[in-house]
Amino acid sequence: MGNKQLEYSWDDYRYFLSVARNGTLSLAAAHLATEHTTIARHIRLLEEELGCALFHKSNSGYQLSEAGERLLATAEAIESAVLMARDAAGNQKTICGTVRIGAPDGFGAFFLAHRLGKLAALYPELEVEIFATPRQFSLSKREAEIVIGLSVPEQMRVVSRRLTNYSLYVYASQAYLDRSAPIRTPIDLKRHKFIGYVERLTYSPELNFLAEVDPDIEAQFRSTTLLAQAHATAGGAGLCVLPAYIGSCLADLVPVLPEQVTMTRSYHMHIHEDHRKAAHVRAVASFIASEVEQNAMLFRRPKNSPQAG
Repeated sequence: MGNKQLEYSWDDYRYFLSVARNGTLSLAAAHLATEHTTIARHIRLLEEELGCALFHKSNSGYQLSEAGERLLATAEAIESAVLMARDAAGNQKTICGTVRIGAPDGFGAFFLAHRLGKLAALYPELEVEIFATPRQFSLSKREAEIVIGLSVPEQMRVVSRRLTNYSLYVYASQAYLDRSAPIRTPIDLKRHKFIGYVERLTYSPELNFLAEVDPDIEAQFRSTTLLAQAHATAGGAGLCVLPAYIGSCLADLVPVLPEQVTMTRSYHMHIHEDHRKAAHVRAVASFIASEVEQNAMLFRRPKNSPQAG
């Protein structure tokens, strides 16, 4: 196969990846700065070459078929190899490409999103997608290049490192504390309304916070996301267990009995072996680790002092 044929073959896979990630021809075309007819032509060529349909097409967009799902891992491995080859050849003078980060909604929305401007200043041509949702992400299925998790994954061929331990406290708004019964000991917590997770929908046992506060406490207000719980707490709906870095970001919140009621969890960063040598993935991973290290105290201690009466 000649160089031109190889180039066209890589383009077919590049366009396939863009449609798989963006869901429509128009979004894929915008992402690659080309025409949607060009995208469609390359997808058609790839399907003809492989002898199978790679997408289910509907009015809502393009969804991977079973054959497309199987091809996805191979295409992303080719993408990583191409990027690493460019790095090795010295042809890539700047960090560019797309890095997808799967993270818990608290870490992704409260900590990482706030620092994207700094990352953009370092790497202007880099594109980052943050999936800040309360769920497990699969590196083996190539759902993301970097995953922030609460535990070490059981997946094979994954490189992991502990980012940090982080502390959690019971939080409330000052307005809620002012109008409610005093909280002087952990026993007093039972007399108050709590906000927590929809337990049947939690994706990790590490999220069972309320059981550690007191096995008899049940949340009256529940949400699948920590982001919603934090804002409900700030709005005065009740007490909630939140990470220190979230409680410190919301001026309306104060920790309740921080010296008596606290718990600890850990964040880990995971990268598939196929991606860990790619320059753009390494750059983002190093940035995340550096930002966490520089803000270590934000994860450990609450900033605000309670005024619970």
